[in-house]
Amino acid sequence: MSFFKKTLASFGIGSAKVDSVLQQEVLYPGQKANVVIHVYGGATAQEIDNIELKLFCRYIKEVPADHDKNKHTAGRMRRVPASYQLADWKLPYAFTLQPGEERTFDVELEVPWNTPVTIGDSKVWLETGLDIAMAKDPSDKDILTVRPDPLLDGIFTALEEQGLRIRQVECEQVDGFAMPFVQEFEFVPTTGPFHGRWRELEVVAYRSEESLQMWFEIDRHREGAKGMLASLLGVGQLKRELKIPLHTSAEKAGELVLEYLDNHS
Repeated sequence: MSFFKKTLASFGIGSAKVDSVLQQEVLYPGQKANVVIHVYGGATAQEIDNIELKLFCRYIKEVPADHDKNKHTAGRMRRVPASYQLADWKLPYAFTLQPGEERTFDVELEVPWNTPVTIGDSKVWLETGLDIAMAKDPSDKDILTVRPDPLLDGIFTALEEQGLRIRQVECEQVDGFAMPFVQEFEFVPTTGPFHGRWRELEVVAYRSEESLQMWFEIDRHREGAKGMLASLLGVGQLKRELKIPLHTSAEKAGELVLEYLDNHS
């Protein structure tokens, strides 16, 4: 093999490539993602030190706005997107990839509970990378679709049947949880018993080992209270909390939420 070809490969020209193929169109929290990783050899033999598959999501956090310590912006915060790694998988051995060779790896990746549902601004994706000695590491990125687990889906169905529609969904930074954020769902009543009583309803759902914990913030005023739910959770000041045992049926869970909201509104 010529030195020229090796040099090109070290800069990522004619080097190995990686492609990940998800075997399901939709993912669900608590289930496994089946992924086939294809690795294609380039123009030269290359040592593959590692293959790594990572599951990421996007959330919004607040950082100080005054990088220059301007007294006029002191204490102000600004919202910026951040990434959080939900899960990962690594190949437990290294190997040599020959020119033109193709290798395939079947991977099972656990989709953690509380993985965000991909509605609105919420994003979840897979990143696959090859760790190649003395070379530019190739990578692949795939945007994923995540839907609610049956319990949460039953609750959302019950809310929708009462005329509540999801207007916005966002993952917001918060303290006190295993992950640095919670997913917040904003509903607006368009018809039904809550129309005219509320301006909007904010909902956060978090699954623990024992129950599905839910927090609610009802806004009855015209100015709205956008983002208040996550901020109140962060300082432990939110009082409207409902715990639903995990053995509850989806239909019963929806009934419990509707009864709770009717009693607290």
